[in-house]
Amino acid sequence: MDKKNLEGGLDSAKGKIKETIGVVTGDRSLEGEGKGDQIKGKIKEVAGNLRQGIKDGLNKLDE
Repeated sequence: MDKKNLEGGLDSAKGKIKETIGVVTGDRSLEGEGKGDQIKGKIKEVAGNLRQGIKDGLNKLDE
């Protein structure tokens, strides 16, 4: 697993918490920030998957 996958998962979890707190308290700004963090987390996860795929592909070429 790539470091970006872990960072992405943490950002997504943090974003979900912020979004939930924003919904419960009626704070639209916090809710939006949470959604933004979730999107940022998903992008990092995709980047991590891509990087891991490249690493795996290069390892297969070395074999």
